[in-house]
Amino acid sequence: MKAWQVNEYCDPAGMTFDEVPTPEPTKGQILVRNHAVGVNFFDLLFIQGKYQAKPTFPFTPGGETAGVVEAIGPGVTDFAVGDRVLANAYSGGYSEYSIARSWRASRIPESMSFEEAAGFMVVYQTSYFGLHERGALQASETLLVHAGASGVGMAAIQLGKEIGARVIATAGSAEKREFCQQQGADYVLDHSNENWVDKVKELTGGMGADVIYDPVGGDIFEKSTKCIAPGGRLLIVGFASGVIPDVACNRILLKNISLVGVFWGRHVEEHHDYLQQTQSRLNLLYEQDKLRPAVSKTYPLSEAPRALTDISKRRVLGKIALTVD
Repeated sequence: MKAWQVNEYCDPAGMTFDEVPTPEPTKGQILVRNHAVGVNFFDLLFIQGKYQAKPTFPFTPGGETAGVVEAIGPGVTDFAVGDRVLANAYSGGYSEYSIARSWRASRIPESMSFEEAAGFMVVYQTSYFGLHERGALQASETLLVHAGASGVGMAAIQLGKEIGARVIATAGSAEKREFCQQQGADYVLDHSNENWVDKVKELTGGMGADVIYDPVGGDIFEKSTKCIAPGGRLLIVGFASGVIPDVACNRILLKNISLVGVFWGRHVEEHHDYLQQTQSRLNLLYEQDKLRPAVSKTYPLSEAPRALTDISKRRVLGKIALTVD
């Protein structure tokens, strides 16, 4: 089979597209013939050696796939050959076939395309975990979503509206702000404009946002502590800015706010039932037309470096996917 290989930490152009043996599933695993592969910012970090986990070389990046079960390993009883599935693999997605542990897979809703499925699990599970489990967002509250045009931002806006919250989003261009509105955001602010903090306060009657969803870090995080409501929850989802921020602890004290980590990957590794239970809820919301993953662009598997470069240059709206012939 064809697969992208990382032989040393590099930029996307340093990967090689090689012929490698097709893997065989072992106990508790399924082999998926990939039809589409989700492209995520963390894939870029894996390739560059900037992610907290460090696979051994050579490795194939990609943790989000959608396709058809080709074979099952011993002990797998919840899937059969021919099932349409989406799966979260540790790595190996940028290939024609990939392996996933069966508890990290779920059947695809009948009306969902492979391209949508490849962009569904990771960002919606992450945002669901953040808003429901870690942030305890309520219908009467205001949610501020940073990087609203990103994959996790898109998911957070849609899930926030499904909960019934009022949603404010931030984005850096007119095109991205329009995209946030299309996802259901009630207000969209330009984060490159210094007055966005004051605007959040204005929109909330001076109180600030009850829950802030931050996958950016850096200056965005620091400024968020200035427009969070008393008793608010600031969700730390990631550091797309490349800067891990410090925090002025006096603001935590004076406002009784909580800084809350959102590390979905660790949670599902420690609670194996969580992924499939949550995916069942997300699939139902999709079937009820309450969630809709926006896949703005697809690329052939052979053009994975270009897709990753577009992510690194912030050229992406919502999700993008690789398609596999």
